[in-house]
Amino acid sequence: MAIWKEQTIPRKDSGSMADPSPRSADSFASGASAYDSAPRGRAGGGKESVIASGLTIEGKIEGAGHVRMAGRFKGDVNVDGDLTIEPGAKITGSVRAATVTVGGELEGNIEAASRVELLDTGVLNGDLKAGSLTVAAGSRMRGNVSFGWDEAVTPQARLRMETDAAS
Repeated sequence: MAIWKEQTIPRKDSGSMADPSPRSADSFASGASAYDSAPRGRAGGGKESVIASGLTIEGKIEGAGHVRMAGRFKGDVNVDGDLTIEPGAKITGSVRAATVTVGGELEGNIEAASRVELLDTGVLNGDLKAGSLTVAAGSRMRGNVSFGWDEAVTPQARLRMETDAAS
């Protein structure tokens, strides 16, 4: 005799760990889970990993793919894809990514990004080196900035910028 009602969901492919349906950070915050989700509106494909708003993690993120941070993370982030810091999220540590979008708070340096965007809710306490920088009214930053210089852009980021410009 079961205390709860079991629900079975038919699956087409039980061998796949990835959920092909796109999910927002809000759906993860409300208790939904997946190992990764498909990115929305990104050229080049790839997968996006989400750290939900209710999570606090300490460690290191490294690898390929896109990362969307809605929770709190203490440690360095080094990804070959894009990093998005949602409003209300916080990262304490250095960041290396192709594209960095800051809507939450980052306490640390951004290095070797091809593009950095500070949204109106974004806060950056640290130095920034990027190929280009977009700053929205209302964002805040404390630190040194270098952008538009060749040494700020990694060879992978330069290739990506050239590919995007050719499209």
